[in-house]
Amino acid sequence: MINYTINSKSNRWSRRIKKVDGIIGRVLYYKKDLKFVNNINYYCNFILANDKFVKKLNRKYKKINNSTDVLTFITRTNFKNKKEEKHCDIVFGIETIYKDACKNKIDFYNHMTHLIIHSFLHINDYVHFKLKDFLVMKKIEVNILKQLGIGDPYLI
Repeated sequence: MINYTINSKSNRWSRRIKKVDGIIGRVLYYKKDLKFVNNINYYCNFILANDKFVKKLNRKYKKINNSTDVLTFITRTNFKNKKEEKHCDIVFGIETIYKDACKNKIDFYNHMTHLIIHSFLHINDYVHFKLKDFLVMKKIEVNILKQLGIGDPYLI
């Protein structure tokens, strides 16, 4: 089971919330490709924020004094005789996303779709510290984006 909520911490997201919700729904169609596990209950909280908020979280939890496009936080819980649960906060920084989309001459929502896919892979234990791991994630991301009619963001 995958449950999610969307919360906005910035008025710059107000007109985009409905579109982001639709993107999440379309991406979740590929939950098998994203390696979601049937015996885990997922609770995802999408937080649409500004860069100032993201920078504060990045500094506090990752020890990096910069903003970024997306941060993904995951907490696992196991209860006796119950399904495992993953509680996830996915925080998006609108200014960085917008700046990166403009710089790379890609549609804001196509870029957002890529970031959502990327975050879902992190939720399911994918990392990209090593080149080999990055290439595995990239292949999955590009495949799903292609099925959604979105070009390869790595060819920019």
